[in-house]
Amino acid sequence: MAYLRGEDQVAEGCIFCHKIEAKDDAAEHIVARGTQCFVVLNRYPYNNGHLLVVPYAHVPSLEDLDTRTRAELMELVVRSLTALRTAYHPNGFNVGVNIGQAAGAGVADHVHLHVVPRWSGDTNYMSIIGNTRTIAEWLDETYQHLRAAWGQ
Repeated sequence: MAYLRGEDQVAEGCIFCHKIEAKDDAAEHIVARGTQCFVVLNRYPYNNGHLLVVPYAHVPSLEDLDTRTRAELMELVVRSLTALRTAYHPNGFNVGVNIGQAAGAGVADHVHLHVVPRWSGDTNYMSIIGNTRTIAEWLDETYQHLRAAWGQ
């Protein structure tokens, strides 16, 4: 409900840069940290387990990242797939990046990749008629399941 009341907004700056500086990974739902990038739950997920893989570098596009960062970004995508398979057994995935506001980037100035688990038949009348997604698990629960699966 805090979101609906507009109470959960980051005061200033980039939401991802705020998370980089955070001291409490659990509170920020940061599932894993690498040397160049981190993995975080999407606060407004398309599906349960929707992850974002985010470079520490505040740049708008993939070509602005150095080779080492791009390599770690992809490695964390692969590790995200593995953790999601372990924790939730999805039937498939959508993996992608929206570069620029015109392409649908909600945070256009800090590039990030989406990893969205999918299940056969996971669209329903709520999505189609109400333009609303239903998520069956609180983010804190999803965080705990993925943290446990990450180490396996």
